[in-house]
Amino acid sequence: MRIRDETRSRVLQQGVSLVELIVFIVIISVALAGLTGVYQIAVVNSVDPIKRVRMLELAQAQLDRVMALRYDEATPSGGVPACDSISGLVCTNVPEADLDDVDDYAGFGDTPSPGYSRNVAVQTTTLDGSAAKRISVTVTSSDGETLTLTAYRVNF
Repeated sequence: MRIRDETRSRVLQQGVSLVELIVFIVIISVALAGLTGVYQIAVVNSVDPIKRVRMLELAQAQLDRVMALRYDEATPSGGVPACDSISGLVCTNVPEADLDDVDDYAGFGDTPSPGYSRNVAVQTTTLDGSAAKRISVTVTSSDGETLTLTAYRVNF
Protein backbone atom coordinates (compact mmCIF):
# COMPACT_ATOMS: atom_id res chain seq x y z
CA MET A 1 0.00 0.00 0.00
CA ARG A 2 2.87 2.30 0.72
CA ILE A 3 4.22 2.00 -2.84
CA ARG A 4 0.84 2.99 -4.23
CA ASP A 5 0.69 6.14 -2.08
CA GLU A 6 4.13 7.32 -3.26
CA THR A 7 3.23 6.73 -6.90
CA ARG A 8 -0.09 8.50 -6.46
CA SER A 9 1.58 11.54 -4.82
CA ARG A 10 4.15 11.80 -7.63
CA VAL A 11 1.40 11.71 -10.24
CA LEU A 12 -0.63 14.38 -8.47
CA GLN A 13 2.35 16.71 -7.97
CA GLN A 14 2.18 19.71 -10.36
CA GLY A 15 4.34 22.80 -10.90
CA VAL A 16 8.08 23.34 -11.34
CA SER A 17 10.96 22.96 -9.00
CA LEU A 18 13.15 25.84 -7.88
CA VAL A 19 16.05 24.55 -9.99
CA GLU A 20 13.90 24.48 -13.14
CA LEU A 21 12.69 28.00 -12.45
CA ILE A 22 16.26 29.33 -12.03
CA VAL A 23 17.41 27.63 -15.27
CA PHE A 24 14.45 29.17 -17.12
CA ILE A 25 15.26 32.66 -15.79
CA VAL A 26 18.93 32.33 -16.80
CA ILE A 27 18.04 31.23 -20.34
CA ILE A 28 15.54 34.05 -20.81
CA SER A 29 17.96 36.68 -19.47
CA VAL A 30 20.73 35.55 -21.88
CA ALA A 31 18.29 35.70 -24.81
CA LEU A 32 17.04 39.16 -23.81
CA ALA A 33 20.60 40.45 -23.49
CA GLY A 34 21.32 39.36 -27.08
CA LEU A 35 18.11 40.90 -28.42
CA THR A 36 18.77 44.16 -26.59
CA GLY A 37 22.16 44.44 -28.30
CA VAL A 38 20.58 43.98 -31.74
CA TYR A 39 17.86 46.56 -31.02
CA GLN A 40 20.42 49.05 -29.72
CA ILE A 41 22.36 48.91 -33.01
CA ALA A 42 19.12 49.32 -34.98
CA VAL A 43 18.05 52.35 -32.93
CA VAL A 44 21.44 54.06 -33.16
CA ASN A 45 21.56 53.67 -36.97
CA SER A 46 17.89 54.43 -37.63
CA VAL A 47 18.53 58.12 -38.41
CA ASP A 48 21.25 57.42 -41.01
CA PRO A 49 18.87 56.88 -43.96
CA ILE A 50 17.04 60.12 -43.18
CA LYS A 51 20.31 62.03 -43.02
CA ARG A 52 21.54 60.52 -46.30
CA VAL A 53 18.29 61.33 -48.09
CA ARG A 54 18.53 64.93 -46.86
CA MET A 55 22.13 65.15 -48.11
CA LEU A 56 21.06 63.74 -51.49
CA GLU A 57 18.20 66.24 -51.76
CA LEU A 58 20.52 69.17 -51.02
CA ALA A 59 23.15 68.01 -53.51
CA GLN A 60 20.61 67.27 -56.26
CA ALA A 61 18.90 70.65 -55.84
CA GLN A 62 22.20 72.52 -56.25
CA LEU A 63 23.32 70.34 -59.16
CA ASP A 64 20.01 70.94 -60.96
CA ARG A 65 20.35 74.68 -60.38
CA VAL A 66 23.85 74.77 -61.90
CA MET A 67 23.02 72.43 -64.80
CA ALA A 68 20.13 74.68 -65.86
CA LEU A 69 22.48 77.64 -66.47
CA ARG A 70 24.31 78.60 -69.63
CA TYR A 71 27.56 76.79 -70.43
CA ASP A 72 29.58 80.00 -70.47
CA GLU A 73 29.20 83.76 -70.20
CA ALA A 74 29.62 84.03 -73.99
CA THR A 75 26.91 81.44 -74.70
CA PRO A 76 23.65 83.12 -75.71
CA SER A 77 20.32 82.17 -74.13
CA GLY A 78 19.20 78.80 -75.44
CA GLY A 79 22.80 77.70 -76.00
CA VAL A 80 22.81 78.18 -79.77
CA PRO A 81 25.32 78.88 -81.24
CA ALA A 82 27.79 77.36 -78.79
CA CYS A 83 30.84 79.36 -77.83
CA ASP A 84 34.16 78.27 -79.46
CA SER A 85 32.19 77.01 -82.46
CA ILE A 86 32.26 78.35 -86.00
CA SER A 87 30.06 81.25 -84.84
CA GLY A 88 33.09 83.14 -83.51
CA LEU A 89 31.92 83.35 -79.87
CA VAL A 90 34.88 82.71 -77.57
CA CYS A 91 34.33 80.84 -74.28
CA THR A 92 35.61 82.85 -71.34
CA ASN A 93 35.64 80.20 -68.55
CA VAL A 94 36.03 82.95 -65.97
CA PRO A 95 33.95 82.85 -62.76
CA GLU A 96 31.98 86.01 -62.00
CA ALA A 97 29.91 87.16 -59.08
CA ASP A 98 26.54 87.21 -60.86
CA LEU A 99 25.99 83.39 -60.90
CA ASP A 100 24.40 83.35 -64.34
CA ASP A 101 26.50 80.59 -65.94
CA VAL A 102 28.16 77.32 -64.90
CA ASP A 103 31.63 78.81 -64.31
CA ASP A 104 30.29 81.28 -61.79
CA TYR A 105 29.62 78.42 -59.35
CA ALA A 106 33.27 77.31 -59.22
CA GLY A 107 34.21 77.36 -55.53
CA PHE A 108 30.68 78.28 -54.45
CA GLY A 109 29.75 77.16 -50.94
CA ASP A 110 26.78 77.65 -48.65
CA THR A 111 24.93 76.26 -45.64
CA PRO A 112 21.50 75.31 -47.00
CA SER A 113 20.26 73.75 -43.78
CA PRO A 114 21.48 73.64 -40.18
CA GLY A 115 24.13 70.93 -39.84
CA TYR A 116 24.88 70.69 -43.57
CA SER A 117 27.38 72.49 -45.79
CA ARG A 118 27.45 72.40 -49.58
CA ASN A 119 30.32 73.12 -51.99
CA VAL A 120 30.46 73.24 -55.79
CA ALA A 121 33.51 72.53 -57.95
CA VAL A 122 33.60 73.20 -61.72
CA GLN A 123 36.42 71.87 -63.91
CA THR A 124 36.83 72.40 -67.66
CA THR A 125 37.52 69.10 -69.42
CA THR A 126 36.79 67.20 -72.62
CA LEU A 127 34.20 64.49 -72.99
CA ASP A 128 34.37 62.38 -76.16
CA GLY A 129 36.38 65.12 -77.86
CA SER A 130 33.93 67.91 -76.98
CA ALA A 131 34.45 70.72 -74.51
CA ALA A 132 32.68 69.99 -71.24
CA LYS A 133 32.54 71.12 -67.65
CA ARG A 134 32.57 68.65 -64.79
CA ILE A 135 30.29 69.91 -62.00
CA SER A 136 30.67 68.30 -58.57
CA VAL A 137 28.42 69.15 -55.64
CA THR A 138 29.59 67.91 -52.23
CA VAL A 139 27.35 67.99 -49.17
CA THR A 140 28.90 67.46 -45.73
CA SER A 141 26.86 66.71 -42.61
CA SER A 142 27.73 67.90 -39.12
CA ASP A 143 29.26 64.50 -38.25
CA GLY A 144 31.65 64.67 -41.24
CA GLU A 145 29.85 62.32 -43.63
CA THR A 146 30.04 63.52 -47.24
CA LEU A 147 28.04 62.86 -50.39
CA THR A 148 29.18 64.00 -53.84
CA LEU A 149 27.12 64.19 -57.04
CA THR A 150 28.89 64.83 -60.34
CA ALA A 151 27.52 65.72 -63.77
CA TYR A 152 28.96 66.94 -67.07
CA ARG A 153 27.66 70.04 -68.87
CA VAL A 154 28.56 69.90 -72.55
CA ASN A 155 29.10 72.89 -74.82
CA PHE A 156 26.46 72.19 -77.48
